[in-house]
Amino acid sequence: MRNLYLGDSGITVRYLQLALSRAGYPLALDGIFGEGTCAALGRFLGRENICEADTAAWERLIPYLKGYEQTEDGGIRLFDVPLVSTEVPYTSVLTCYVAEGLAARYPFLLRGSIGRSVMGREIPYLQIGTGKTEVCYNASFHANESITTPILLKFAEEFAEAYASGGEIYGVSARELYETYRLYLIPMVNPDGVDLVNGYLTTGSYYRQAKRIGQQYFAIPFPAGWKANIEGTDLNLQFPAGWETAKEIKFALGFDSPAPRDYVGTGPLSAPESAAMYRFTQEHDFALILAYHTQGEVIYWKYRDYEPEHSYEIAQYFGEVSGYMVETTPAESGNAGYKDWFIQDYNRPGYTIEAGLGVNPLPMDGFDAIYQANTGILTGGMTQLSGR
Repeated sequence: MRNLYLGDSGITVRYLQLALSRAGYPLALDGIFGEGTCAALGRFLGRENICEADTAAWERLIPYLKGYEQTEDGGIRLFDVPLVSTEVPYTSVLTCYVAEGLAARYPFLLRGSIGRSVMGREIPYLQIGTGKTEVCYNASFHANESITTPILLKFAEEFAEAYASGGEIYGVSARELYETYRLYLIPMVNPDGVDLVNGYLTTGSYYRQAKRIGQQYFAIPFPAGWKANIEGTDLNLQFPAGWETAKEIKFALGFDSPAPRDYVGTGPLSAPESAAMYRFTQEHDFALILAYHTQGEVIYWKYRDYEPEHSYEIAQYFGEVSGYMVETTPAESGNAGYKDWFIQDYNRPGYTIEAGLGVNPLPMDGFDAIYQANTGILTGGMTQLSGR
């Protein structure tokens, strides 16, 4: 975390305010380092008139973002707060902090990485369950759709808490799910792009390169309209399922070089993030995948003429429990996506969930309604495989 001073603003200030609030100094998470935040930081540090969050201050604050701290005897002390915030936008750093904190709080929840981004940022995953049937949910393929990240993280936290307490999650036995399935959650496929959109990446050569790309597309707001990875490749147009068709369509629309969105790249899997998703999927035996995007409140369930067994019935169930429409992908967007490739190569149910309504990036104040609409999908992604 960078040093912060009185008068600063932005996402890092919101994380500072979140940490201070969890430490017992409640603040509005407005992202403005004003006198109130200064006073709270001073009280937290035990010093008056301290209006700087430096490295030493962050060393004391970051445990509140992770939900735990190391003790002198080598153990850990958990903080009695919900770990997954539904108030602040997510970035690569907060996502990794939360993943680490969940694994510390629930040791049966495993944490790993599927690979790294263009900038070397970790693409983390969480695994919960020991069953034979593997299922995978992913989020934030697109940079300005990061509200999907806490959907998966919050579900992980609720699932783990229900299993630890011997309870249920949305009417289903958490122990039964845990012992029947192995659920893999990849909450942020595109960490560099998300950091750009949410204001965590604001300097350096990659930022300057992205800004130059953005300036070529004046009709797309920068950085709010950015969907691609940091090099301008749309990660959900990178998979070997009609990639040449997608290239033809997108090139005809003018996206024939790195762009904020819709550039298919130099070839399938040319971006490290999409290649990591491809490899991770090949290393597993997923019976079903959910790819979370925004927005539209729509569930896309098939690719071309592929109709895996029970996939339509499961899609209909998802529509019933969420209130979302069930549709086929529009022709101009119906190729080279992760869901498309999964259906084509594995002939198993795969779904793109377009959560929420509005203009991307959707504001966090709409998160609770989005999450509640998707709880049935998140549990149904497992239970419906057994026809439950």
